[in-house]
Amino acid sequence: MPIAPSTMLWSHVLTSLVSNAISVVVIILVALIMGFRSSAGILSWLTVIGILALFTLALSWVAVIPGLTARSIDGASAFSYPIIFLPFISSAFVPTRSMPFVVRVFAENQPVTAIVDAIRALLANQPVSQSIWIALAWCVGILLLAYIFAMRAYKKRM
Repeated sequence: MPIAPSTMLWSHVLTSLVSNAISVVVIILVALIMGFRSSAGILSWLTVIGILALFTLALSWVAVIPGLTARSIDGASAFSYPIIFLPFISSAFVPTRSMPFVVRVFAENQPVTAIVDAIRALLANQPVSQSIWIALAWCVGILLLAYIFAMRAYKKRM
């Protein structure tokens, strides 16, 4: 069938996006059951959902690259380790001002910190400042670069 080369990859990425969306819904339901409450309005919640979806989409495209280029399943899996550690070196668990200088510089200049700060401000109904624009720039930048490299790897493989 004459289909665009990216169709096969998009189907895998969108399946991943739906799977991750289901996981996020379950996590939010558990948080609500445990007592989490937010004073955020519907627009803030929709913005949070949009940021999470965009970041998930970007990371799904990043995951396509080792999936296409690795020589083994273990090789493709090993690629995810640095990504798994990003939340631990961000503002997700502790304020960056409490970190040693080198770690703080890294933590303040990586995507997870901007995303966490924007989502935290949105759900707390606080001013978001520039963190939302930085988070969106990270997400779109990662998405575009990952898509370009994934398509190159796919065309090279085919």
